[in-house]
Amino acid sequence: MEEKHKKSKMSNKKFLSIWIPVLAVVLILAVGLNIASSIFSGYMDLFLGGGEAVITRTEGSGDWDSAYYTLDYVDKREAQAAADALVEELEGEGVVLMKNNGALPLDPKSQVTLLGRAGADPVYGGSGSGAVKLDTVIDLKSGLENAGLRINGAVYDLLAQFAAAKPRGVIAMDKPAESTYYIGEMPASGYTAEAVSSFSDYGDAAIVVIGRPGGEGGDLTRDMEGWDDNYVDGQHQLELNRDEKDMLALAKEHFDKVVVLINASTAMELGELEEDGGVDAILWVGSPGQTGFNAVGAVLAGEVNPSGRTVDIYPADFTRDPAFVNFGDYKYSDISKRNASGDGCFVQYEEGIYVGYRYYETAAAEGFIDYDEAVVYPFGYGLSYTDFTWEVAGSRLGGVDGSLEVDVTVTNTGAAAGKDVVQLYYTAPYSKGGIEKAEVVLGDFAKTALLEPGASETVTLTIPVEDMASYDYLTNRAYVLEAGDYILSLRSDSHTVKAGCENITYNVGRTVVYGGGDHRASDKGPVTNQFDDVTAGVAVNLSRADFAGTFPTAPAGEDFEAGEAVAAGFQVYRAADHEDPDAVMPATGDENGLSLIDMRGLPYDDKSWDLLLDQLTVKDMAKLILNGMYATVDLRSVGKPATVDFDGPAGISSYMTSLSSTAYPSEVVIASTFNTELVYRMGVMVGNEGIANKVTGWYAPAMNIHRSPFGGRNFEYYSEDPLLSGRMGAACVSGASSKGMYCTIKHFAVNDQETNRINNGVAVWVNEQAMREIYLKPFEYTVKNAVQTIRVITDDQGTVSEVDMPGCTAVMSSFNRIGATWAGGSVPLMDNVLRGEWGFRGLAITDFDLYDYMYPDQSIAAGTDLILSTDAMKSLEDTKSATAVSNMREACHNILYTVAHSNAMNGVAPGTIITYTDAPWVTYRLVIDAAVGVLWAAALVWVVVRVRKNRAQ
Repeated sequence: MEEKHKKSKMSNKKFLSIWIPVLAVVLILAVGLNIASSIFSGYMDLFLGGGEAVITRTEGSGDWDSAYYTLDYVDKREAQAAADALVEELEGEGVVLMKNNGALPLDPKSQVTLLGRAGADPVYGGSGSGAVKLDTVIDLKSGLENAGLRINGAVYDLLAQFAAAKPRGVIAMDKPAESTYYIGEMPASGYTAEAVSSFSDYGDAAIVVIGRPGGEGGDLTRDMEGWDDNYVDGQHQLELNRDEKDMLALAKEHFDKVVVLINASTAMELGELEEDGGVDAILWVGSPGQTGFNAVGAVLAGEVNPSGRTVDIYPADFTRDPAFVNFGDYKYSDISKRNASGDGCFVQYEEGIYVGYRYYETAAAEGFIDYDEAVVYPFGYGLSYTDFTWEVAGSRLGGVDGSLEVDVTVTNTGAAAGKDVVQLYYTAPYSKGGIEKAEVVLGDFAKTALLEPGASETVTLTIPVEDMASYDYLTNRAYVLEAGDYILSLRSDSHTVKAGCENITYNVGRTVVYGGGDHRASDKGPVTNQFDDVTAGVAVNLSRADFAGTFPTAPAGEDFEAGEAVAAGFQVYRAADHEDPDAVMPATGDENGLSLIDMRGLPYDDKSWDLLLDQLTVKDMAKLILNGMYATVDLRSVGKPATVDFDGPAGISSYMTSLSSTAYPSEVVIASTFNTELVYRMGVMVGNEGIANKVTGWYAPAMNIHRSPFGGRNFEYYSEDPLLSGRMGAACVSGASSKGMYCTIKHFAVNDQETNRINNGVAVWVNEQAMREIYLKPFEYTVKNAVQTIRVITDDQGTVSEVDMPGCTAVMSSFNRIGATWAGGSVPLMDNVLRGEWGFRGLAITDFDLYDYMYPDQSIAAGTDLILSTDAMKSLEDTKSATAVSNMREACHNILYTVAHSNAMNGVAPGTIITYTDAPWVTYRLVIDAAVGVLWAAALVWVVVRVRKNRAQ
């Protein structure tokens, strides 16, 4: 028998060639991951949770009441239940009854058939920061069943199967090549013979659901070519397509009663439905959020009387709107990465102030359009299951430095309890060729309480006289209240004067120019032109004096040539080019013994702030400014606790974590309630959710204008009307701030389309009158009118006092450019107007700063203090010059002022020491490091022993 060959051992050379690289890679990975986790610790805290604050009271302060804000509920679960109920209330008051021939409300226990893919696959919200998580929502079928209606299950299942197999179009955030625009409706042929035969068993009504989505990072398409198999020339996304029309025909053929639900948060072309005698009722429901479909069921069944009003006008033909041709993708031919920071995209607001109903009411008054042909539903329109009469009960007309007040008694003359909305408009004197003025402008509104049949309520509507002034950017460069008669009219919508209510005439004897020190009472400083360069970007503005001759046209020819002056704004920002030779280096790193809690309740310009700011080091300041991504960091040098700040317009949510709270209806639905008290309660509820979830900042509400119905983000903006938007925003912010939550109202400003928003920032050109009267007005109103009352410990005995202060202490700038200058780097916008004219005090944050053209140095120089990013992604070019350190100090002042007056200070009393435990992930990292270290060391020992042993043998 042959002797077995012994298995030969691997040579040391080969052994080491394997194990040395293995050990080296493990070591490099371990060290690299440790370094990376330290650099990106902000991300880690966001995803995995940060350390807990440990509050240590000084002796004698243990019993002081530092619970400045308290949860109104027993626990988070109870708060969630209350929020869900509030969602139903908001939706119930926001739905708009557009048409009703007596078909609604439905009889109790009606057996109905849902038609349309949105019946089984409804739109709950938009995508992006206003997204709704679908795991706990009430769907439409459940909402109707919860109201007692019985649903055709066979047809519903068929629609659900279709929807699962054929998705509708979706906006891929900032990826236009990946976005799709399919309507995704099931063809009428998809309703099988079995489904059609089931109609008779559920034949009390067909409920046809028409849905349209929206989303951040993209707009709706104005041309459906390539996205619809039955495309016709000129077809866009907001009109009914062939499949939807065929479905309606199927419904009319088989049902005596046809009700259409519009499940969209943007206006649609609905003239065909309004004029169709076979369509018995139309109910706009918007995007209902978490539990809103319960309210939709309640409205259909008559448990809730609809009282919502349209927040946008509904034209018959969107392509004839003055904004239609100047919306979308336009690029300069002479700006690119070869000669600038990137592409030069632009949009021209040639329609000027004539946005939405302001255009249609004015064009009709001038005889330029036939209103009945051009408009399906006016702004502010909505029907009810009951009737109301109005009577002017009194009026008080103050001087030009006062207000106009009108008392209106509303009486329910119908058979059902309901709420009504009283709207007061004004018509300013206009001279041809003078300052542009719309025929009617909303001046105030009021919603009644629930009125039983026969009951009455008197509401008071108020217009400050100065609010009727127009901005004259051409001559006086100021707001001007021109002499003449101002007509006040009570209307049920923007077009319809309420029967029985005579117009009221208010005469201004002489023209008032609010210039220089004689500015409006609501302004904190002089107001004059700030945006001449932006105005210059529009060659021809739509004018009431000649609608035909000035009607907007699409960019052509020289419009695509930027020229040197515009191109200069697209250049790379260099901090060194903007140093102030007179700047004085501020003190840093002093030990003055102050803490942020000592600043709570003090005015912004109190001298104590300087002493506190002197304690900051340059490193402290850079850390605070550059790490604003969904948070603000702790600064132990001034006793500043860390905060958590989250999106979004539909309620507290986060891209970065699993945390989310109640999903509220879209802002369009919220505005459609015309109920500021209800919206205030929503703000309070979100503030409660902030306390329950340890969230301090909320990136909301969003307050841009519905300039075009094709705006992909219209769902998260309130309205086309700036006053309505501002009233809603101020109510929401006031409510949230009452619970210590600061709201970063956004996106400041003229961020009214998504196309090209991050493609080096789209340049927006608009005249200054439109800028101020339309696009800045919602922000202005909120800054000036949101209020809060805070609790403050005012002495060394722990005495608690209350201090009234503005409720709006945070603003978010926008991706776009104001003219050629990035909005967050615009001194006229972020400093001169926001802080100088309006008196805003608090922090301004960028939008998500992932893009090269959003320069942190430019940001803090302009007054945008906090970078929505991390210091691993963005850096300050200059942290050494007196100019740079002064800018950093001012930015920190603004951030600290906001945090000092927030729920971040809960539990913190004067003299408190705040420390932090290690974040859980840091502890895990240490454990893993130790384990890896032991294993690595053991492996190294094994390698050494093995090599030595092998060498000895």
